[in-house]
Amino acid sequence: MADFAWGSCILASAHFAGHDPGQLTKSVGGIEMAGELAYHDEAAAEYDRAFAHVSSHFLPFLLGAAGVATGMEVLDIATGTGLAAEACLHAVGSKGHVVAADLSAAMVEQAERRLGTRPNVTFAVENGQSLSFADESFDALICSLELMFFPDPLSGLSEFLRVLRPGGRAAVSVLTVPERSYNGRINAVIAKHLPAISEATARTFALGDTAHLRQLFESAGFQNVEIFQQAHRFGLPSFDAYFGPFERGGASTGQAYLSLSPSARKTVREEVQHGLGDTGGPVEIEVEFQFASGQRG
Repeated sequence: MADFAWGSCILASAHFAGHDPGQLTKSVGGIEMAGELAYHDEAAAEYDRAFAHVSSHFLPFLLGAAGVATGMEVLDIATGTGLAAEACLHAVGSKGHVVAADLSAAMVEQAERRLGTRPNVTFAVENGQSLSFADESFDALICSLELMFFPDPLSGLSEFLRVLRPGGRAAVSVLTVPERSYNGRINAVIAKHLPAISEATARTFALGDTAHLRQLFESAGFQNVEIFQQAHRFGLPSFDAYFGPFERGGASTGQAYLSLSPSARKTVREEVQHGLGDTGGPVEIEVEFQFASGQRG
């Protein structure tokens, strides 16, 4: 989930695709930091407050693109706090099974807290570019808001294809442009004060180009590739309801925010607030996801 991702990517996802979970002092959710910045517990704890409503809105489109259905065995790679895995469990029913996998041990722990009592879910710490599962292990695979953070997205998609059974589909969600990202506008402002994350912030939207995303799927060997976009405006009761989870260190955005000096934090908050036209009442955040899926022949 990271988006939102929240997952999930969204610098949202904070799933550390391709990074060693034991070496987190210089990388947070795909953002290469200039100094020492650990992925603290509050990042995972506040993740749901920041992104759960966003991820939950878009998850049906992701599961639909992957063809998740009753009785299937499904891999949710970059599961984050388990929001997408939970949706998969509802879809596959008691006869199906879901593997909730993430490279961040902190996120896997959150997913276990959410879903640990379910009998048909297992949890794993996995690198999306080097999965430990045998060939043809799953009927479907989903990756929410994280593929853009893979150091080599094509390598990740090739692994997705490998672990799918013939006829199975893999589906991913990615972001399109900063102005239609739930927290992209915050990341862009933070990057003015933390130049080390500028490149990674731009990479958040690297797969927003439809032609490029299609080429990646086809180069990995997927057939019947389908791509579409969905947008939604999220209303919140106040600016604090939107910004608060990040201000408390939620997800990678919050961790980057907390690394700033108090004066820089104040400046970031005020600029984001001004950009949203906040007048003390409700605020609206426009969000757009792009979905891509492909089938194993």
